[in-house]
Formats: sequence, structure tokens, C-alpha cells
Amino acid sequence: MTIPAFAPTAHTDTFARDHLPPLALWPELRFDLPELNYPARLNCAAELLDHAAGARVALRGEHASWTYDQLRAQVDRIAHVLRGPLALETGNRVLLRGTNTPLMAACVLAVIKAGCIAVPTMPLLRARELGAIAGKAKVDAVLCAQSLRAELDAVELPPAARTRTVYFGGAGHDSLSPDSPESLEALMAAQPAQFAAADTALDDICLISFTSGTTGIPKGTMHFHRDVLAICDCFPRSVLGSRADDIFIGTPPLAFTFGLGGLLLFPLRVGACAVLLEKATPEMLLAAIAAHRATVCFTAPTFYRQMAALIGACDPASRRSVSAGGAWAPGFRYDLSTLRRSVSAGEALPTATRDAWRSATGLEMIDGIGATELLHIFISAADGNVRPGATGKPVPGYQACVLDYDGRPVGPGVIGRLAVKGPTGCRYLDDPRQADYVLDGWNLTGDAYETDADGYFYYRSRTDDMIISAGYNIAGPEVEDALLRHPAVAECGVVGRADEQRGQIVEAHVVLKADVVPSAELVAQLQDFVKSQIAPYKYPRAVRFLASLPRTETGKLQRFKLRLPGVGTGAEGGQ
Repeated sequence: MTIPAFAPTAHTDTFARDHLPPLALWPELRFDLPELNYPARLNCAAELLDHAAGARVALRGEHASWTYDQLRAQVDRIAHVLRGPLALETGNRVLLRGTNTPLMAACVLAVIKAGCIAVPTMPLLRARELGAIAGKAKVDAVLCAQSLRAELDAVELPPAARTRTVYFGGAGHDSLSPDSPESLEALMAAQPAQFAAADTALDDICLISFTSGTTGIPKGTMHFHRDVLAICDCFPRSVLGSRADDIFIGTPPLAFTFGLGGLLLFPLRVGACAVLLEKATPEMLLAAIAAHRATVCFTAPTFYRQMAALIGACDPASRRSVSAGGAWAPGFRYDLSTLRRSVSAGEALPTATRDAWRSATGLEMIDGIGATELLHIFISAADGNVRPGATGKPVPGYQACVLDYDGRPVGPGVIGRLAVKGPTGCRYLDDPRQADYVLDGWNLTGDAYETDADGYFYYRSRTDDMIISAGYNIAGPEVEDALLRHPAVAECGVVGRADEQRGQIVEAHVVLKADVVPSAELVAQLQDFVKSQIAPYKYPRAVRFLASLPRTETGKLQRFKLRLPGVGTGAEGGQ
């Protein structure tokens, strides 16, 4: 097993390194490409920021656009705030909460450059979820967008982290003004624009990304400085073919590793530009691609499907003009002529969506599968290497195979467990589930795949109870826990149900208490209740009422029976 010896850490707070899993439970790490051989002392934020021409635009947002020089200056000022007024030490964990803005991106980079550990969180998370993450990572400070402070204010943070909570991006009479002495912007203004990057080791932890996992208990995936660069030097180089003149755009949050890579790390690695959208509908994304002359788009299949439908509603004569490299017809609403790459990940890409996008734009979709545990995409294909129905082949730098349930490789045409290894791999923060994810050096992603005779990988399903809806990973037990807090609910079981638009939807099977009568009004109440407890995208779009749940003789819930058609009575609804 290839596990390089630890380099001397730069962290004075060694909590994260002390809570890595035992080396015997690590996956095998492989560094088969020459570009993956990094120096022993490495600060990935400095490496990403310090090579590009200063006058080139690095980030564009709704309210600000920064060149590489300006981005570096902002990052360095925030790093000074962290190590100065906030008195953080290297290895401290900083919880980050914000939408996709240049300042949020700068906060992520500054935490890492300062030698601390970034803990990004999804904007839609509720107080209970944030509290679990903050407790698991034992965060020492928080940088939070003013617009998202309500849920954070309800979290019981450790006293030190609460006193080191700083808000940014405020505007208007109801918000903390950016020039308030309490704001991050005001603290930044008092700091110098140059910061010497912390002398971190290549295997010092710089990022803890949380995934809810299949049980609803959050799992922190720990990534090193070298991991951040490795994902930039594999998929973007070998499959995407990213260039310095690219303009990246998309929808995944920076707190989601799909978005962190595609909308920040990958463009910075080649000196390109990223457009950060605080919120976007499919129509808004199409308009933004046209307005910013974007060349590379990252989003989920749901968005591509809806964007293709919008394009398809236009006049066919003008629609032909948006094909890659074509001239834009003035009467056509969306000028996509600059778009040369469209990347889909986050959920399975239906062939119908791929075909609809190609028909609408002339572009061949780049499908990919990644995992929070491995940080980004490890199987993909582009251009002439695309095969209908297949995700692709292992990205150079990675290996993959399909294993049976005894851990033995299976041949083409046999469905089994997807197993992956490469320069990145699963290292959970103090979590016994590490032993479930790694088998004989392989990362087991929880996906069921099969291969063909040419080595292409075909997605078949999830091997666990994770529900993937519109690109979001949703743990059924977490939704169950929220439903069980409602006074009308006696028991419940949550599964994913196939859905043409979203891939899957969350479907709840509910046993009511004896004195409660099922109704459409109750369905709406339960949906609203879940939205108030956990992130709204996790709510059950379908609610079915049953007299009892199917269980084994030992009391285990038989989820497969809940997936059978026609189970229970109820309704769908909600937004």
C-alpha cells in the first residue's frame, strides 16, 4: 500500500491530524503521473494564487470582479485577520458559510493560506445540521455571510468560536454594513495586502468537507494540500482540457466539492476566470453564459435538462446557431456560441438528457462521477471518447474496478460495487465508518456499476440508501428523523423514487398516530415541518400513508418493499 510518510506538520493545533483514521484503514494512494509529485512543503492556496498574470480577471460576481492581483490582496488581508485580530493558530478549524461570491471564495483561500483548515457548509443547512458539523470539527472560528446568519445565530457554538464569529457581505438597513467595525470587510481594511503563506506540509490537512452519508450523521472528509492540487492536475488536465482563456460558470455551491473544484480551484490552477452566481435558475444560467461569454459550464443533469427544454422552445432556425463554434443569430435569446465544455456530475446523467442537450446546443456532455471522499471526478469521458449510457473511463491518475460483495473483481457485464484508487482517497474525521468505505486499499463509493469489454463504466444505482435528487445527496434516515419529530407521526420510512425531472425524489412512507386522520392538508404540514428542521431541498416531495411499515422478524425496516409501486396512499406537492 502506497502511503507516504508524514512530513513535519506546520500545525500547532494538531486536532485534525490526531483524528485521522489509522494508517491501516487508509486507501492505497497512487501518484502515477509526474505532475502529482509535489514538494514536501506546499501551501495549495499560495500555489493557486501566485502564478497567474496579475491583471487577468480571476473572479466575477454580481457586485465585484477581481483580477488575480486584487484577489491575492483580499485573500492576504483575510489571512491577516485570521492570524491577527482573531488570534487563530495553524491547524485551527474555520467554519465558512456563504453563497457563491468572490468574497466567499477569498475566505476559503485565506483560511488555507493562513495554515488553518477550511470547513465549508452548504448555504441551505439549518441550525441543527450546522451544530453537528461545528461540533464534529470542533471549529475555532466562523466566517459567515450576513444574509445567512439567522441559522448560525441559533447554533450553540463553543464560546471561543462564538467570539471569533465574523460576518461579511452585509448591505441595507437590516444588515451589518460592510463598513461596520464588526464586519470582516472593516477588519480587512486595517490589514496589509501581503501575507506570507504558512509553511505547511503537503500532507497537512487544509479542508474538511462534510457529507451527510447514509445514516444522516455527518461525516467529515479530510483533505491535504496535495489533494487540492491533485484534483486540479487530473480531470481538468486530462479530460476537460481547461485553458487560461476559459471562463468557468455554473451552479454548485463552493461548499460542495463539485463546485469548489469546478468554479474555483480548476480555473485558478490554469489562470482562467470564474463567474460566481449567488443563485440561478436554468433561465438565469443560460442568460449568464451569454452575458459573460462563458466557455465551461458545471451543473447537474437537472439543470441541463431544463436548459435544453428552454432552448428547444426557441425557433429551430436560430437554435442551430448556438452549436459550438457557430455564429449567434440576433433573434435567438441565448447566445451560447462561446460555450465549448459542459460538465455534468452530482447525479446520474440520463441518456435522454445527454441527447437533448446535444440536440439543443451541439455540445457533447462531459459526464463524471466523483465523491466528497475523493474530492472530485475520477471517472469521465469527453469528445470522441464518449460512449452512450457510460460515465466513461478512469481519469488518468486513477484506477477503478467493479467488485462483488466478497471483494473480488468481476468481469464485463456484471453489476457490482465501484472501487477506486488514486492520488486522493477517503480519510474520515474520527469516524468508524472509515472501515466500511475502504476495502483492501480501494475506496468503495457506494455506487453500483458494471463495465463493458472496452473498459467503460456504466452507472446502475446506489448501493446504499442515499437518495440523489437534482444533484443533492439526501440521506433517508435524516429525513425520517425530522418527520418523527412531528406530533402526528408514529413511524416513517424514507426512500428515493425514480423521477424523470430530478433523477429521484424523496418519498416518505408515514404511519400516523391513532387519533390522526390522513389528508392533503397533513401532507403539506409534514412537508413544511421537514423544511423547518433540515435543509429545504431534503423535504419529501411525496408522502404516502400506511397502516404499518414492512419489517423483518428482527424489526429491521425492509426499504425495498417501500420502493414497490402502489405502496400506501397520499400525495405529492410542495416547492
